[in-house]
Amino acid sequence: MAHQGSFEVDGVVKESLPNTLFRVEIPGGEIIICHLSGKMRMNFIKILPGDKVRVEMTAYDKTKGRIVYRHK
Repeated sequence: MAHQGSFEVDGVVKESLPNTLFRVEIPGGEIIICHLSGKMRMNFIKILPGDKVRVEMTAYDKTKGRIVYRHK
């Protein structure tokens, strides 16, 4: 469920960076920097390169996002 004023897109994790940051490729070939949501940190959900994830983004900054779900 997206917050008000944001939208969700699916993408693929390309690279893992320090401090729970990830490079994610979204449809259209764009690569954005994403951080892990608090719920995923609390539940110790691991993200590896190659995983399919759902990213929440705002209309204000199209280069950053938050990973909210890892597809099985």
